[in-house]
Amino acid sequence: MSDDSRGPQSAVYTHGHHDSVLRSHRWRTAANSAAYLLPELRAGQAVLDVGCGPGTVTADLAAAVAPGGEVTGVDAAESILGPARAVAAERRLDNLRFTTADVHALDFPDDTFDVVHAHQLLQHVGDPVRALEEMRRVCRPGGVLAARDSDYGAMTWYPRIPALDEWLSLYRRVARANGGEPDAGRRLHAWARRAGCAPRTVTTATWCFHSPEDRAWWSGLWAERTVASEYARRAVGGGHADEAQLHRIADGWREWGADEDGWFSVLHGEIVCDVG
Repeated sequence: MSDDSRGPQSAVYTHGHHDSVLRSHRWRTAANSAAYLLPELRAGQAVLDVGCGPGTVTADLAAAVAPGGEVTGVDAAESILGPARAVAAERRLDNLRFTTADVHALDFPDDTFDVVHAHQLLQHVGDPVRALEEMRRVCRPGGVLAARDSDYGAMTWYPRIPALDEWLSLYRRVARANGGEPDAGRRLHAWARRAGCAPRTVTTATWCFHSPEDRAWWSGLWAERTVASEYARRAVGGGHADEAQLHRIADGWREWGADEDGWFSVLHGEIVCDVG
């Protein structure tokens, strides 16, 4: 599917909100998922976090702009905002609020925020250029627009277990059938330019899973996600795989996780754009 063939209503969130998905989302922090943005933050700023999920990164952003700063986290799914609000309450953050929103049509006036941020969002939306245009619209002149997305085609691992090659091919098919772009990381700078943004910095960063604890966690959540999540349902319902293949792939994840030589790297693209 070409980038131009997407429309704002054409994408669905491939992963869904099964616990095997949310375990990985709750692990995320500003340090491991938005380090490139932290130097841009200062006390008193108004920040919008688009696609906030369970709010762990959003809460870190709220702490970074205190005192005096305000952070708004938005997500398309109302169901995830309860856990996000619980994170804010647990951390006693009174400068953080959450609401639902569609990134293609944000319900905020022009020039509302000093910083607009999205982590792992643009790979899942129907029209990433329109999404960036909206993010730019609600960002004040002199503000910062930032985005970070993984790039599935650039992920790599060792040892080269055939079932994980099957996993990658299947995931990319399912994500694109859902209207998304799983190799978003390499496209962020191009989408930003098409949205009228001029990236000041274009960088990459990685997650690397190697320790026994990391391997057990990463392989376990993907093995479970492959057979039990919304992604699994869409893989079978869309005719991309059958149950036997999903279980074979899940076994491959467990095989990789049990290998003491196991190593997995997730590449992310990152952009920071100055808003004029």
